[in-house]
Amino acid sequence: MSFTQDDIMTELAEHIQEETDGAVSHFTIAKGELILHTSRESLKKLLIFLRDDPECEFKQLVDICGVDYPQKAERFEVVYNLLSMEQNNRVRVKVTTDEDTPVPSVVSVFAGANWAEREVWDMYGVMFEGHPDHRRILTDYGFDGHPLRKEFPLTGFVELRYDEAEKRVVYEPVQLNQDFRVYDNLSPWEGLTKIQLPGDEKATKPETGYMPYEKSVKEAGE
Repeated sequence: MSFTQDDIMTELAEHIQEETDGAVSHFTIAKGELILHTSRESLKKLLIFLRDDPECEFKQLVDICGVDYPQKAERFEVVYNLLSMEQNNRVRVKVTTDEDTPVPSVVSVFAGANWAEREVWDMYGVMFEGHPDHRRILTDYGFDGHPLRKEFPLTGFVELRYDEAEKRVVYEPVQLNQDFRVYDNLSPWEGLTKIQLPGDEKATKPETGYMPYEKSVKEAGE
């Protein structure tokens, strides 16, 4: 009897659920990879188990990511991506929170979480309780807002430039010199060939020399 990757991951998930005594609320499997859902209170306990259990050995924290679902009460999802070199497996651990409730820092479990948690804080505004250096890491000093939140404008609020007269960098409110354009994604290269290229439907067909794309392909084959 052969086992699929999903079967192996299901067996591992059931082992983790049994041994962590309720730390995993539920699990899913996507493309052969295991996703564990946990609570803020159980996060550190679960990560320690995943790191130290001989059937898991997820000793590498690859990354910590944020996801924003504004329509949900707990709009932020914090995702921990773990790798086991010994078992050749990956696992994701997901925990949710809102704008005001911090998530426990896991720097004491994985030292590499230090910068990753700072990035999630900077980009999404998710706070990490107990972090040893809770500062922004990618944006500038005094930056207003969190750029990867869904309501944050693509242009941002402030732009900076070097002022030659003042010999320094100056910060100014963003000013758009023209309205955003609406593009139709069709080709602007009409008229360059007698062959109508895909996307040239918006062009005016020339009175002479025009050849539909399908016909031109057929003739080229002959």
